[in-house]
Amino acid sequence: MSEKKILGVCYWVSEKFDLDVSGIRLLFIIAAILGLGSPILIYLILYLVKPKSI
Repeated sequence: MSEKKILGVCYWVSEKFDLDVSGIRLLFIIAAILGLGSPILIYLILYLVKPKSI
């Protein structure tokens, strides 16, 4: 079963670095709420970088 939700970025990052996908999603949500850097822009860039097969 795939953990891919919207664009699959968090799932791809968790697979690439062998981390928990829930933790990656939580990190992106907290960063977006607190305004740390620009997590939405980073998310979109990672979407463009990740392989399309995931």
